[in-house]
Amino acid sequence: MKRRPLPVAAALAATAALLLTACGSGDDSSKSNDNIAGADTGETATSAAPSASASGPADRPKITFPEGVENKFEGWKTGHPAKDAVLSDVAQTVNAVDDAILRGDKNSKTLAYYRQGNALVSAQKWVLAWLDEDLTWTGVTRYFKPNVKVADTDTAAVVYCADESKAFNKNRKTGTVDKAPSEESPYVKYSTQLKKSSTGVWQTTEVLSKRGDKTCAS
Repeated sequence: MKRRPLPVAAALAATAALLLTACGSGDDSSKSNDNIAGADTGETATSAAPSASASGPADRPKITFPEGVENKFEGWKTGHPAKDAVLSDVAQTVNAVDDAILRGDKNSKTLAYYRQGNALVSAQKWVLAWLDEDLTWTGVTRYFKPNVKVADTDTAAVVYCADESKAFNKNRKTGTVDKAPSEESPYVKYSTQLKKSSTGVWQTTEVLSKRGDKTCAS
């Protein structure tokens, strides 16, 4: 599995209440820190990079992963235009972070295109942590059980799961891939908050993650 070089930043815990409140309000089923209700849409199609045309400008940064690296997004279509636009940009945000790690660029313009505020700062520190350990990664990461709540025209929140069981750390200098068993769970639950920019891009502004969440492993 893709073993992270550093644990999740404790500072992100302060955003938990805000994120979970946003995701649990309105018409959707309420959710707690240990539950993602009604998240699985039943759609089985996967995509390494869902189309970004659902929202915002057409001149988005192009993200291309090297051979052997892939992000798969399952159930990433709801049939609701506003929600699908948000999910499309969430997928691009995920890809932007990995793109910065793979290229070793903590000041990535693509990263700043899809992240702002605390989420951008934490992502830049995250990329730097990989660089400090001379690590990148290879393999496949699966993202699933997305649960999106669009609060209004420019505010949204998304909770989703990741499965890193088929992704592995790779030494940046030697190219050696580490497939040794890990005691850490390969499942990670992400809670994110997004704000729509003036150009129509749903930018992630806050991120909270929890490794080993039971709802992602079920």
